[in-house]
Amino acid sequence: MHVNGTAAQPAPAPRDGSAAPAPGDPVQDTSGRHARRFGLPVATALVMGNIIGGGIFLLPASVAPYGTVSLVAFGVLTAGAIALALVFGRLAQRDPRTGGPYVYAREAFGDFAGFLAAWAYWITTWVSNAALAVAAVGYLDVLIPVGGHRWTACLAALVIQWLPALANFAGTRYVGAVQLVSTVLKFLPLLLVAVGGLFFFDPRNLGPFNASGQSPIGAVSASAALLLFSYLGVESAAVSAGEVKNPRRNVGRATVIGTAGAALVYLLGTLSVFGTVPHDRLVTSAAPFSDAVNAMFGGGWGGWAVAAAALVSMTGCLNGWTLLSAQTPYAAARDGLFPAAFARRRRGVPTVGVGVTVVLASLLTVYNYTSGSAKVFQVLVLVTTFTATVPYLLASAAQLTHLVSGRRELVNPARLVRDLVVASVAAGFSLWLVAGAGYAAVYQGVLFLFAGVVVYAVLAGRRRGAPADGPGGGTQ
Repeated sequence: MHVNGTAAQPAPAPRDGSAAPAPGDPVQDTSGRHARRFGLPVATALVMGNIIGGGIFLLPASVAPYGTVSLVAFGVLTAGAIALALVFGRLAQRDPRTGGPYVYAREAFGDFAGFLAAWAYWITTWVSNAALAVAAVGYLDVLIPVGGHRWTACLAALVIQWLPALANFAGTRYVGAVQLVSTVLKFLPLLLVAVGGLFFFDPRNLGPFNASGQSPIGAVSASAALLLFSYLGVESAAVSAGEVKNPRRNVGRATVIGTAGAALVYLLGTLSVFGTVPHDRLVTSAAPFSDAVNAMFGGGWGGWAVAAAALVSMTGCLNGWTLLSAQTPYAAARDGLFPAAFARRRRGVPTVGVGVTVVLASLLTVYNYTSGSAKVFQVLVLVTTFTATVPYLLASAAQLTHLVSGRRELVNPARLVRDLVVASVAAGFSLWLVAGAGYAAVYQGVLFLFAGVVVYAVLAGRRRGAPADGPGGGTQ
């Protein structure tokens, strides 16, 4: 899930309190260029561009220890992601307001479910920031040796996080310019390896089918939990439904087409890396796409150029994700579901959210480096797998609630059965990913999630004690 192009601000909460603004929702400016709605092609590009982010540059090495069974996981994951895409499309048909999982959960289950969706989504964004920074260090090491010592790598990861944060403090116009350049550079190494690597493919490099020692089902589950990180963003069109022309028709189509397109790029890219880099080397690689280009062209400038492009791409992803991480609490704060300080803005940027987000991501980065784990990126990715499934599961549950509640207007029996099957698959898929994340990731994720319960309790108490026209009044 990665912001693209011009990063904009969430819309103000509706006066009737019926729908919360979405985390990361673009501003509904009726006087400027952000008011222009986009059609199916742009909505599809939004989904595809947001899904394809910086994490893919390290994921081939992360799943290599499981063997080529991870390619099977890619197929299963794509099917589950498309099921989620169809659920978001159906929900947008029923409720085309901007919001995505946040609005769907709040409309179906009330403020607490809406808060959990927003809280988990926020955690996903800033934990992803830490993961992206760790991945970027591997490519920085190709250009400047920094990965030889744990503390040097940790310091490099912190610098990579704080530079985009400083860019955010400069204002949204600068953020958008950086994002545009990084988006273009992101696709160059991906397409080079995904397409060019097929001409250098050597089956002897693939290694064993199941190298993990687990059962095939266990290996598929574990590798799919890692790979979900690369699919975050499937909800992009639903989150921005208010900006899409004819959202009842276009949100679902854009989500499915964009998800399938991103899956194709991912699958070809991972297959090409598997087929060009020997398995024993890929398992320990910190820059698999650079290693793939070096293997294709005999080393030299190719790997260095890919590393530079990947580093700029991941820094750009961090640039946009930092703003997205700040927009999430900003949107919830305007609806009374986050502390009011998160609603403060300067130069179009929620500065409190940016500051809190980068501090939390930095602390998590330091913690995971100092814990002695040799696989910091994998640990952080698995935490996001758990937290991301919370809003996904709530959205699937909202669809199931609607389908079985008797409110079946415009739904014929055949479509009802089909939607029930798709929503059940999406819900089961989310639960399966939680199981595949592993105990350590679920442990950290649950701690983050339960901390939100305390925050919600405090905010709910303050809202109930406030006058009807005071801060937070009328948000129930």
